[in-house]
Amino acid sequence: MPSQPSKDLETFDNPQPERDYTIRISIPEFTCLCPKTGQPDFAEMTLEYVPDRLCVELKALKLYIWSFRDQGAFHEAVTNEILDDLVAATRPRFMRLSAEFNVRGGIYTTVVAEHQADDWTAPSPVSLP
Repeated sequence: MPSQPSKDLETFDNPQPERDYTIRISIPEFTCLCPKTGQPDFAEMTLEYVPDRLCVELKALKLYIWSFRDQGAFHEAVTNEILDDLVAATRPRFMRLSAEFNVRGGIYTTVVAEHQADDWTAPSPVSLP
């Protein structure tokens, strides 16, 4: 295989660091293992962030997400772990990770974790006619 799972999160310089803008990344094939049963858990994750100086490189993100495939983790823990790792790598102005886990035993779980830099304030939304 040319690629292997990896916990390394590569970054690149933000091409527009003077501007607040949002990057949205859909991750429809996240998998990890239930720490109680060992059965696979599946989720669709959405990463949204306002970069500061760095952006996450997408192939590195794909390999990082892949590294959870054989890891046992509770939904709440894995969502927060991924957010913490991404924040540590990119130091964004704002970042939100939403994880919508597929049904398991008749229950759906959605976990949303956020980070906001202390010195950043979100701009007011613009309403267009």
